[in-house]
Amino acid sequence: MSIIIFLVHIISWAIFIYLAANTGYLLFMALCGRLIKNKKFSPAFPKHRIAVLIPCFKEDLIIRDTALKARQHNYPSEQFSVTVIADKLKPETVEALRMIPVEVLEVDLNMKSRSLHQALETSGVMDSELVMILDSDNIMAAGCLEKVNAAYGAGYQAIQCHRTAKNKNTAVALLDAMSEEININLFRRGPAAAGLSAAPIGSGMAFQTTLIREIFSLPQILENPGEDREIDMQLMARGIEMEFIDDAWVYDEKVASAGVFEKQRVRWLEAQVNHVKRFFDKDFKGVPKTFLYYNKFFQNLLLPRVLTLVLFIFLLVVMGLQYFLHRHILEPAPGAWVWVMGFYFLTLFLSIPRSFYNVQTLHAISRVPILMFSMVRALTQMKKKRKEFLHTPKSFTQNHP
Repeated sequence: MSIIIFLVHIISWAIFIYLAANTGYLLFMALCGRLIKNKKFSPAFPKHRIAVLIPCFKEDLIIRDTALKARQHNYPSEQFSVTVIADKLKPETVEALRMIPVEVLEVDLNMKSRSLHQALETSGVMDSELVMILDSDNIMAAGCLEKVNAAYGAGYQAIQCHRTAKNKNTAVALLDAMSEEININLFRRGPAAAGLSAAPIGSGMAFQTTLIREIFSLPQILENPGEDREIDMQLMARGIEMEFIDDAWVYDEKVASAGVFEKQRVRWLEAQVNHVKRFFDKDFKGVPKTFLYYNKFFQNLLLPRVLTLVLFIFLLVVMGLQYFLHRHILEPAPGAWVWVMGFYFLTLFLSIPRSFYNVQTLHAISRVPILMFSMVRALTQMKKKRKEFLHTPKSFTQNHP
């Protein structure tokens, strides 16, 4: 029995150190994001040519609205193009898109990364200086491309805009919107304010054309459903930092049900696990071990937020058993665990915008246990080397804020 207790103590110390390191890192980023002002980018000259790419898989319901608003964006019309990469869209949808008019590239590839690769090799995109990638539900706020252009003119080759919710129509959507803003502060605003590289989200991101064409020509990304993490890896390998523009808004549809949430998180969990492994692949062995490298490696080791909450609940149950059974199970003492949990929740508190502190959010929080269960279920559905893109359907087309 003493050997079992000893092993439990070793494991609990390992978990404690891991959680404490997670919490310390996130708290530092949260404070940087709230206390340090990010750069502002005002309209600038010259106006670089921008190719807006919108990969779209079976999103007939919303893509026309997205493409129309992209084409109407207030950037000089002769200096930007809009291309919808239509994967399995209905013929009538394709015809409606061409009437807007926007460019339509029809493909049958079943993978966002492969669709983008094909679009990046077209002459219209190769003639541009910048590529802006949107999802099929993304709407750029006024001035978004102007600020991207200004950041590029200031020397940044990789730029992440502030993706934010365009819908909060259900409790799950509201929680997803809040989660997005927490991630913005911890992984985009905070690192950028600290002089580090912001992490790409997967949409609302812009790149120097030659750079992104080079990245999307790599076999490691063409079979990869987590292309945003691979982009992050490739930027790190090249020593390129991604800038974050806090006031360049891109409105994004949030998942409205627990079922879609679960499917989306399966994709995210698989991408995270696969990209921890990517650090040990042959093509990354020669990457300089800079601070940027170790920062990105540590980010990939961070436990997803909902799973952290599940772990906290488990630890609280164990501490309760310790108290009632008068047995010493966990190391260190319960007070140390409570401090870590307290600082973790402080991190979340600092990262949640004030607009979420209302009755609707309190009501939505009652759905958190369901999402925690969905996240645990997502762990059981992961595949080691998934080759297909897990599609999460979109349907929200009402006016954004």
